[in-house]
Amino acid sequence: MLDNNRKPLDPCSPARARYLLKRDRAAVFHRYPFTIILKDRTVEDSIVHRHQIKIDPGSKVTGIAIVKEETGVVVAAVEVEHRGQTIKSALDSRRAIRRGRRNRKTRYRKPRFDNRRRREGWLPPSLESRAANVLTWVNRLRRLCPITAASQELVKFDLQKEENPEIAGIEYQQGTLAGYELREYLLEKWHHTCAYCGRTDTPLQVEHITPRSRDGTDRVSNLTLACEPCNRRKGNRPVEDFLKRKPEVLARIKRQAKAPLKDAAAVNSTRWELFRRLKATGLPVECGSGGRTKFNRAVRNLPKAHWLDAACIGASTPGHLDVTGVKPLLIKACGHGKRNRCWTDAYGFPIRHAPRKKFEKGYRTGDIVQAIIPSGKYQGFHTGRVAIRFGQNFQIGKVSVHPRHCFAIHRADGYEYSFGETFVADGIHAAPPQP
Repeated sequence: MLDNNRKPLDPCSPARARYLLKRDRAAVFHRYPFTIILKDRTVEDSIVHRHQIKIDPGSKVTGIAIVKEETGVVVAAVEVEHRGQTIKSALDSRRAIRRGRRNRKTRYRKPRFDNRRRREGWLPPSLESRAANVLTWVNRLRRLCPITAASQELVKFDLQKEENPEIAGIEYQQGTLAGYELREYLLEKWHHTCAYCGRTDTPLQVEHITPRSRDGTDRVSNLTLACEPCNRRKGNRPVEDFLKRKPEVLARIKRQAKAPLKDAAAVNSTRWELFRRLKATGLPVECGSGGRTKFNRAVRNLPKAHWLDAACIGASTPGHLDVTGVKPLLIKACGHGKRNRCWTDAYGFPIRHAPRKKFEKGYRTGDIVQAIIPSGKYQGFHTGRVAIRFGQNFQIGKVSVHPRHCFAIHRADGYEYSFGETFVADGIHAAPPQP
């Protein structure tokens, strides 16, 4: 909620927002996240409380929660889905096409990978997008809510220490932290699932794929997770003998055991750069570990969710977190389109050219519009992202609509929006459909 000078005020409930809008005391300022601006109030005439933004960085999804420090109420929850893998795939495709052109000598482009200087703090594009998405939404939420502090989960697990614990001394190897880091690593790598039977709703134990009695090691590549019944049945038998009737499961376990934890590596590569960028915003930044987050969530009996993990980060987490009625805003990064004007086939040959114009009748692809079609096959109200067509009807999903029937409710900003499930006291229930 904003005052009439666009200064952030304390967030209000949806019922209060409807009351103010109905009496013309406020107007809609943003649709996503939904923000109203008051017409008759300034920040000097209001009581503004301290809020803390908490961030749980992830490789695919980052959870963000805003907590009112005095009462422990979660006033907003956001989950940002990154597009790092999409960027990597696009760069791989571009690299292959350029290499093919050089080899065929159809168009020479001198390689430049050895003569470029990288600035301090440089990240690969797929990792840069993750850090940029988080920082973008921290800055956007700061403009809409009086945020005075930040918390970030900085340490989750150390892959190098798991492969060679001696690098930090015998104290680290024998301490409780090493055991926790190992278990969290395995939970992420094996997706909280028993490797042998696939169960997820049962306590899991650390299991040696090749038993130690048969010269198995304690390296991470020889460890997996198993439920107690599977662990007992396997005993010290070789995994090939235990799974001789399930060759597909055996192949999957061997393949996954050797695979690196790419998502964990992505988080570890960006965590310190994200921390430095958060410090540059001027906010005091509190750091928390994965162990503290998991402990806080377990003590408060909260289910596993990205935004709930974010709310439980750090020692500053209130003793009681009020999360009842919170409906997380799900944000998916989709980019701002492509810069290339020429599209190619699988072999790198041009097949079509993109138009130079991006706007038609005041709209661009990606705008969220509401269409009121008075008659015809698609008569009625339709809301969604629009795909523009030059000189013809637009598309909203499968609905064809003329531009004169459209009204923009949110301009394209590189993200898609939807809502998650509303949290209630006895669990998570499906949210009602959005109008």
